[in-house]
Amino acid sequence: MGGFFGTISKEECANDLFYGTDYNSHLGTRRGGLATYDSKLGFLRGIHSLENGYFRNRFEDELGKFTGKAGIGVISDTDAQPMLVNSHLGRFALTTVARVNNAEALARKFLDEGMYLTEFSSGKINVTELVSLLIVRGKTFVEGIENVFREVKGSCSMLILTEDGIIAARDSWGRTPISVGIREDAMAVSSESTSFANLGFKTHSYLGPGEIVRLRADGIEQLRPPNPRKQVCSFLWIYYGFPTSCYDGKNVEESRFRCGYTMGENDDVDVDCACGIPDSGIGMAVGYAAGRKVPYMRTIAKYTPTWARSFMPSHQSRRDLVAKMKLIDNEDMLRDKRVLFCDDSIVRGTQLRDNTRQLYENGVKEVHMRIACPPLVFGCPFLNFSASKTELELITRRVISDLEGDMNKNVEAYTDPGTPEFKNMVGEICRRLSLDSLKFSTIETLVKSIGLPREDLCLHCFDGSSAFSLEEENK
Repeated sequence: MGGFFGTISKEECANDLFYGTDYNSHLGTRRGGLATYDSKLGFLRGIHSLENGYFRNRFEDELGKFTGKAGIGVISDTDAQPMLVNSHLGRFALTTVARVNNAEALARKFLDEGMYLTEFSSGKINVTELVSLLIVRGKTFVEGIENVFREVKGSCSMLILTEDGIIAARDSWGRTPISVGIREDAMAVSSESTSFANLGFKTHSYLGPGEIVRLRADGIEQLRPPNPRKQVCSFLWIYYGFPTSCYDGKNVEESRFRCGYTMGENDDVDVDCACGIPDSGIGMAVGYAAGRKVPYMRTIAKYTPTWARSFMPSHQSRRDLVAKMKLIDNEDMLRDKRVLFCDDSIVRGTQLRDNTRQLYENGVKEVHMRIACPPLVFGCPFLNFSASKTELELITRRVISDLEGDMNKNVEAYTDPGTPEFKNMVGEICRRLSLDSLKFSTIETLVKSIGLPREDLCLHCFDGSSAFSLEEENK
């Protein structure tokens, strides 16, 4: 997915920029980048690969070169960024959190008009460069950003470091978050409000969908008001978000606890304890244990000193290996117990199937699974949620294909918990994963746990309900 951080201060900003950007590391694993503006030296930039290391290690030794009182940083799963641009709008640095589904079409359009695109060794289009070309077509930054909102199919939030402050723009449907922080001598903006606390910032506000603001060291100026409708990605609370972060005023860990508590309070399974699959399943499991009135026990622990996210390596087999290596069963606590595990989601099911087999080998008596979200039936067309190339990689679609003879047949029935089709699908997933029981959260429970109105959340991957916004984007 990716995350960014920007700050503008009355003093040198490099330390705040470095640590604030690092607090977005859980959102991306491919590249990291920093850019600062120094009134004497101009724009200074650095970009490093994170595929074989961490952001902090890559930038710590060269942090001294990033002088200036304003800067932006990014952790990305996609492009090499920030981009440096010189245009009629002035010089600026740009970073994005984006998914541009029509990147090829936009690239062809620019080439047909006699423009050029930078060639990268990856051979892929740099989405941030496409966004920069759309921006410089505007007479102002606001007009250029509105070009992005209008032309991009998918989503795009951005930070623009200019010679006169930092411009922040949240994507037009508000799918990705932007928080604004304030301190006596500085302002900050970030994908994660977690970035603020240890740097002395207090959360000032959350940008609305399509809202554009300019930050200076002494305050914030609104350049474009928010759009009336939004659809924030619900997976921010389910999986992506760091526990101490808030999006649109709703705390991640509190949401996970409420979801688990509700599922535990309404469950009827007899178990000896509840355990969360690290990291995103822990808050839910603590809530489940409280709601079901069973002990919370760490029967599985994550080896945190070295292992990052399970999908860090580019090759799927290595991602699967990392997923296995970073989680360690506590055999002494598992043996002869009926354990209920909480996790954020089931995508392919491969990792969970292997984990279940290992749990039984380690002496567990029963394995029950509770999932924080409804079954994933649709791929995400708005964010870079996973590396899946086709919906057939989803375990739900493979089961539907086996039951119906076509993965696209009668799909709507499989999204409704009240139908026989839904019950058959969940039962078959449970059987394939060798679980003693399996239950998913309902959309109603998820929405209530987050605390935002249902119409303000994107729930597309569960029921395809964001089709209306897709239709508007495709006009």
